[in-house]
Amino acid sequence: MRLEITQRAELAVRALVTLEDASGRLKSVDLAGLLGTTAGFVPQVMGPLVRVGWVRSVSGPTGGYELVCELDTLSVLDVVETVDGPTDTGRCVVAERVCDPSDPCVLHVAWGRARDELRSSLGRLQMSEVGSA
Repeated sequence: MRLEITQRAELAVRALVTLEDASGRLKSVDLAGLLGTTAGFVPQVMGPLVRVGWVRSVSGPTGGYELVCELDTLSVLDVVETVDGPTDTGRCVVAERVCDPSDPCVLHVAWGRARDELRSSLGRLQMSEVGSA
């Protein structure tokens, strides 16, 4: 597990909050402006959210992105893992190998506690509780 959130995941969290506050669809360029990123990066951020059905992407001159779920049904962990993949990769944080509890590294216990606390904290934090960007 990483103890960092990628820029894509952070932007995805902010995008969902921004879409909830929007009055209708937001075009990619407008969403990019509100998020402080480029219009070219928006599809990379929004693609996973569209694939899981939290956001709808509509093509054409009146198109854009719109929220189609309730944010109180999603945790920040849900969003981070949707965008970045599983937060617990099973990799050792010290050695380039799979974590092996029968042959633990020197940080195994501490890292396990930190990982569990971070996942728990992000899992408890509902998207509806996250402030807008």
